[in-house]
Amino acid sequence: MKKHRKTIIITSIVTLMPIIAGLLLWDRMPDRVITHWGSDNVPDGWSSKSFAVFGIPAMLLAIQFLMIFITLNDPKKKNIGDRMLDMVFWIIPLTSLVACLSTYGIAAGYDINIGFVMNLLVGVIFIIIGIFLPSIKQNYTVGIRLPWTLHSEENWNRTSRLSGRLWVAGGICMIVNSYFQSEVLLFAVIIIITVIPAVYSYLLFKKNI
Repeated sequence: MKKHRKTIIITSIVTLMPIIAGLLLWDRMPDRVITHWGSDNVPDGWSSKSFAVFGIPAMLLAIQFLMIFITLNDPKKKNIGDRMLDMVFWIIPLTSLVACLSTYGIAAGYDINIGFVMNLLVGVIFIIIGIFLPSIKQNYTVGIRLPWTLHSEENWNRTSRLSGRLWVAGGICMIVNSYFQSEVLLFAVIIIITVIPAVYSYLLFKKNI
């Protein structure tokens, strides 16, 4: 933890930075703020303004600390790699900035297409993860952690290479979906990038790989 103290401090500050925007827009936002949208950008969840401005960034910071703690205490953390470790550090701060600022902007009356923004964000994250996946070695925290991949290094490596290609392709689909905003495509992408690697890994295991 001491080795990464500077990065932890910086990412924590970035995670909480939306609070400043929320305070600046405070008088322009209603007492109840939309914090969740369903299909076709239809609001289906509301929170108090105070929770939206202070509570959501605080919750994301707690998740950030949990992710960092688990990752840095992995017995095989050296196998994760510096690039993927950076991804672990920055995924929540990036999400906090985009999600919270979009939420506050909409509440303040700005014309923001939340479906476009979130699909684009997910697509970019998927692509970055997909690029890094093949370079990750066996560990217990990050990557395609299945009984068969953890049992065999060759299984892990082959499954990671396939998963990397699928996640990049899925990310591209999500970026395209930012224009169509289809829930069917979203669920299809999630199923493909999770089920296919699991089945592939199991088939390798049956072949003693």
